[in-house]
Amino acid sequence: MSSGPGDVGASERWLPPHSPTGLVVQTVEMHTGGEPLRIIPRLEAAEAVGRALSLLPLRREVAATQDHVRRALMHEPRGHAGMYGAVVVRGEAATDGAHLAVLFLHCAGYSTMCGHAVLALGRFALDYGLVAAPSCPETAVRLRCPCGPITAFVPWDGHCSGNPVRFRSVPAFAVTTDLAIDVPGHGKVVVDIGYGGAFYAFLSAKQLGLDVCSSKTKDLVNAASAVTETVKKQFKLHHPESEDLAFLYGTILTDGKDAFSEEPTTNICVFADEQVDRSPTGSGVTARIALQYHKGLIQLNQARTFRSSITGSFFTGKAVQETKFGEYNAVIVEVSGEAFYTGTATFTVEEEDPLKYGFFFK
Repeated sequence: MSSGPGDVGASERWLPPHSPTGLVVQTVEMHTGGEPLRIIPRLEAAEAVGRALSLLPLRREVAATQDHVRRALMHEPRGHAGMYGAVVVRGEAATDGAHLAVLFLHCAGYSTMCGHAVLALGRFALDYGLVAAPSCPETAVRLRCPCGPITAFVPWDGHCSGNPVRFRSVPAFAVTTDLAIDVPGHGKVVVDIGYGGAFYAFLSAKQLGLDVCSSKTKDLVNAASAVTETVKKQFKLHHPESEDLAFLYGTILTDGKDAFSEEPTTNICVFADEQVDRSPTGSGVTARIALQYHKGLIQLNQARTFRSSITGSFFTGKAVQETKFGEYNAVIVEVSGEAFYTGTATFTVEEEDPLKYGFFFK
């Protein structure tokens, strides 16, 4: 007979042998467009410092003192090279009217924004009672992310959440367009750089002699990673609010179809340490729409569909409002997609395990 989530004694009896002072973490597992999300509803060590720190300083503190948790849950044998996670944060970081704050985890570290995670967390917030009084047919869920406040809009039927979920971004903007760089092994190419809660470089795969829809994923990953490293060396990023946010997160290779069309446009996002997003990438879609709007290729409220070259899953997105962000002309972008539950898990650690905090290889 299985135990319920409130039956602590029975749940403990079902756990395998583990160190009394070791890690025991319960998670909720989801995916959005094929990209996994391992939600950690409570991380007591983060909560303890979260009562006194805002989100960006908390992100630095968790990276410095709790990184073994990220490695244990993102890396093998509990995770894999494409794993992604989110820590729900309470305390000071979740104030200012937000229903929850969140830290994003991946195999190489901590990101500043994650659209696929926000779409999933919107559902999670309703189904797990983080919103006191959800409203039908849709509930606004306010999140604080390291990049700033985000609002997700989640279908609610009075009993459980549904799809599609949409969110409205922090101000998104074009950083630079037609930046010429010399990529080792590929020669001179031209890239655009956009911000959608994280910074990305964009270019058509064709410039690198590849096809985003038919080339081998390994070749796309290697080429995108070379672009990322080149941009990092040749272009300095600046964020209007915090230098903690001023780093290139990855490169997105596209099919080159940037002008408005009702047909989907396909891309692949390679971020962090050659990690591949299985979804169309929510923050990447946000930045790409900001670039298209900046170039006059789309208008306000003109929706586009974005397809992942990995899974074929879709996000839709549109610029809904002009705004200013520091020195940048920016837009608020709305992104929509579908998130699904895949299960729950309880992870444990045995102190004598030499691989207790995981291992990672490419």
